[in-house]
Amino acid sequence: MKLKNNKIDWIIELICLILLVGVTAYFIFNWSSIPDKIPAHYDWEGNIDRWGNKTELIILPIMSWILYLMITGLQQLPLAWNTGAKITAENEERVYRTLKYLLETMKLIMVADLTYIAMNSLMGKSLSGWFTLIVSVAVSGDLIFWIVRLYRVK
Repeated sequence: MKLKNNKIDWIIELICLILLVGVTAYFIFNWSSIPDKIPAHYDWEGNIDRWGNKTELIILPIMSWILYLMITGLQQLPLAWNTGAKITAENEERVYRTLKYLLETMKLIMVADLTYIAMNSLMGKSLSGWFTLIVSVAVSGDLIFWIVRLYRVK
């Protein structure tokens, strides 16, 4: 089964690519002006609890691109997804569309999360005190929303 991309799919992909290309370009064009010591780790409240060398920052865009490409690749293989629902001719399109939205929105949350961390590290700033809670609620809420939708599709 091949799901065609709709407007929402294209918008989410575009936002992810803008974030990824933007942070990667920022790294490349501003590398010489990035301080040698940058925040390398944050605690639960978003405070810097470890400083590191600026080369450690390379991990963030690389990890973002790898996650983006892996999830995008997985989206192309709906028959490999564990649906958690019995697939019938009547519900097949809705089940796979719901799961595709789950993957897309999770990809967007992860890319936005890693972009935010990278940009704060580049600027030597702490994260917002609400960051961990917001990301946790976003990931959990996204999963719950799409699982409930999937359950209703069954």
